[in-house]
Amino acid sequence: MSSESSKKRKPKVIRSDGAPAEGKRNRSDTEQEGKYYSEEAEVDLRDPGRDYELYKYTCQELQRLMAEIQDLKSRGGKDVAIEIEERRIQSCVHFMTLKKLNRLKGRDQTHEAKQKVDAYHLQLQNLLYEVMHLQKEITNASGVSSKHEEIDLVSLEEFYKEAPPDISKAEVTMGDPHQQTLARLDWELEQRKRLAEKYRECLSNKEKILKEIEVKKEYLSSLQPRLNSIMQASLPVQEYLFMPFDQAHKQYETARHLPPPLYVLFVQATAYGQACDKTLSVAIEGSVDEAKALFKPPEDSQDDESDSDAEEEQTTKRRRPTLGVQLDDKRKEMLKRHPLSVMLDLKCKDDSVLHLTFYYLMNLNIMTVKAKVTTATELITPISAGDLLSPDSVLSCLYPGDHGKKTPNPANQYQFDKVGILTLSDYVLELGHPYLWVQKLGGLHFPKEQPQQTVIADHSLSASHMETTMKLLKTRVQSRLALHKQFASLEHGIVPVTSDCQYLFPAKVVSRLVKWVTVAHEDYMELHFTKDIVDAGLAGDTNLYYMALIERGTAKLQAAVVLNPGYSSIPPVFQLCLNWKGEKTNSNDDNIRAMEGEVNVCYKELCGPWPSHQLLTNQLQRLCVLLDVYLETESHDDSVEGPKEFPQEKMCLRLFRGPSRMKPFKYNHPQGFFSHR
Repeated sequence: MSSESSKKRKPKVIRSDGAPAEGKRNRSDTEQEGKYYSEEAEVDLRDPGRDYELYKYTCQELQRLMAEIQDLKSRGGKDVAIEIEERRIQSCVHFMTLKKLNRLKGRDQTHEAKQKVDAYHLQLQNLLYEVMHLQKEITNASGVSSKHEEIDLVSLEEFYKEAPPDISKAEVTMGDPHQQTLARLDWELEQRKRLAEKYRECLSNKEKILKEIEVKKEYLSSLQPRLNSIMQASLPVQEYLFMPFDQAHKQYETARHLPPPLYVLFVQATAYGQACDKTLSVAIEGSVDEAKALFKPPEDSQDDESDSDAEEEQTTKRRRPTLGVQLDDKRKEMLKRHPLSVMLDLKCKDDSVLHLTFYYLMNLNIMTVKAKVTTATELITPISAGDLLSPDSVLSCLYPGDHGKKTPNPANQYQFDKVGILTLSDYVLELGHPYLWVQKLGGLHFPKEQPQQTVIADHSLSASHMETTMKLLKTRVQSRLALHKQFASLEHGIVPVTSDCQYLFPAKVVSRLVKWVTVAHEDYMELHFTKDIVDAGLAGDTNLYYMALIERGTAKLQAAVVLNPGYSSIPPVFQLCLNWKGEKTNSNDDNIRAMEGEVNVCYKELCGPWPSHQLLTNQLQRLCVLLDVYLETESHDDSVEGPKEFPQEKMCLRLFRGPSRMKPFKYNHPQGFFSHR
């Protein structure tokens, strides 16, 4: 037995019946040792063989006693319980014997066996751990890649082609992959050394160049103040020579903040002015600071403002805006213009100037224009000429059908629906007109067949329309100014005919213009003798309408005139009604129809010299001549006494022709007679 087990066991004390109490132990040590029983000492004295025999005998006796108890219980009887009790007592004695044997021998042997098993198990665990550690090391060692595998070496073909023989060693490396890899690594090292040398050379060159750049920067930085002083000193010279370089430089600096369409217009208009029209003036108006603010992110300083606003909201109650106010705010935001605009001043020959201001609507991605005409001398505006130079109509239909009342961008209609805008025409007086030619000058094109997601300003589109549009604008202003002067004479009953056009008419014209007034579109539509023009679709709302009254004696000729905005390239259209001996129109008198044909169909004879600004007055003068011919060639009633009301003063080769008795309305110059066509 081990010393630990002996320490744990408490020695049993054998006492006699008359043994004294523990507190009165005053006998000798020999007497006390005789009173104690030690199992450790008995274990050393006992024979293991005899204990084994005793163990077998005890087990056999236990089996026998158990069998007898079982047999007695099965038989039953009065004396059985006593016999069973005796055998039970004997079995308990045998159990005590087994327990003692087990305590003396079995526990220490089991403990020793357990210690051996634990020792063997600990050795096994140590061995397994060593095996696992070795396997892990083997795995790590097998997974380690060499550094040369990370290097991107040249191919074998390039290696044997470029490497020198003392490195490639083809006779050795061809058959040995290891030597081949070593040789390729040597060649890679050699190449990298060369590249490193080149790199150092490039670095030295870079340092030299940087030093030169620094020297030049210092020179340029010192040059700028000198140039500024020179430019400041040369301002009087620039003004004297009409070479405003400083102003142009400022304009180009401002142009950097223009939106793309206005920038395209500015560049192309400036280029056109320098190349083709020196009188064209291009300028940029508006706030540059506001334009810069459009592209700046919100600053952090707004946080403080938001804090103060939050405090105010806690102390004061604010009413929420109504739905109508919100829609108005959304409309204003959608129709917002860019802070910068481009202004063109187009000068004509008579020193009149057409001022065009181009705007860009940022959310709609379209351009608009406002126009204003100024003259060298102040004009007396006739009553009938009120709409000729109106900013709302002076540029209408510069190209056919382009009235500038609808947006050219198809996507805008969907934007209008969101904010409740029915049409853009309600806002053109404030925003300007979005003519198609304005979009093209800005490089914008909105195809209707294949709409694009993003429309980009195109310089080539602007350049291709710039010259034609500028010429049309000049022609429009000149024609409107010419009409303005002519209307002043027509309102006074005078038909102005220039000397270049005198040959188109006879020397004596008796009929005279007595009235020239403007007519509203609705009133023109209600006239009974203009039905043909209305049915033909020639009476659009963009045209101008006038009424002329020509008299001779008792005969009165009414002429309803449709003046197209494209005058004089598009001629005016006349409809006639003669009040003399009844009412005569083209529906009941063929000669009235012939008179309309003379001014409407044969208008090219009346154009005069280019640009045909005298066409309208020549047509009115021709009507006066035609009325003379009509009245003078009318047959006289012989039953009426007295002189003829309209004596014949025009020379006619033939008074009538054909069953409809057509009159000779064609004037032949220079012979001075009238004939049939």
